[in-house]
Amino acid sequence: MDIHPFITHTRVQMKIFTNLFLLCSLGTCLNTLAQSKPLSFGTEITLEQLANNDKGKEKPIKWINVNTDPETWRKEKDILVCSGLPIGVMRSEKQFENFIMLVEWRHMEAGGNSGVFVWSDAIPGEKDRLPGGVEVQMLELDWVNQNIRDGVKPPIAYVHGELFGVGGVNTLPDNPRGTRSKSIENRALGKGEWNSYKVVCVDGTIKLSVNGKFVNGISKSSIKKGYLCLESEGAEIQFKNFKIIELPPGVTSEAQTAKKVF
Repeated sequence: MDIHPFITHTRVQMKIFTNLFLLCSLGTCLNTLAQSKPLSFGTEITLEQLANNDKGKEKPIKWINVNTDPETWRKEKDILVCSGLPIGVMRSEKQFENFIMLVEWRHMEAGGNSGVFVWSDAIPGEKDRLPGGVEVQMLELDWVNQNIRDGVKPPIAYVHGELFGVGGVNTLPDNPRGTRSKSIENRALGKGEWNSYKVVCVDGTIKLSVNGKFVNGISKSSIKKGYLCLESEGAEIQFKNFKIIELPPGVTSEAQTAKKVF
């Protein structure tokens, strides 16, 4: 029996299969790249550029999806919409150390939960899917009514911008509620209303202004440089007018800096 035609036919089939496999792999890679393409939202500028009125130096902030779906985040003109599902975050492309963060946000559902992580490692936890860092809490006012436990309602200050370290990050609260720091005045607005946060982060200290007044803070954060993370946690939230004003760096050790992720 002449086996040469059989061998030739088999080689042709294998070549066809290999080419199809490569095409499928390329399609998968392209799809993955499309899903992981950074999203542009907000701007960053240095304090020196701002002082010199050089607004032309503003740069867009790039965000990378960490562990949510491509559909979790979308832009509607100047507004960033987060569906809230699945639970997770997207992170800034670069790390920040000393800065002022300006952001407006509103929840679209009663009891909605979200926040911004600063000085974050951007590494999701296995159970809660959220990273380490210092969280600047954003809760809708009805959250306290929806989370009564053993007949006890959480304090209303909980939803007005609590600050706390997570994922092994330690902080010293200005207004202690356990290890967390609560706002000393209740200023946040409810569902559908825009809230304004100004967050000053310098050398391990954070001061939070809620709707025009500083009402909370922490100090002595064990991490002083890391990523920003926007949080998706179960309900739609919208963000706008996001700006970072970078301040001069400080004396920050490697141990006080989140490891870089790629």
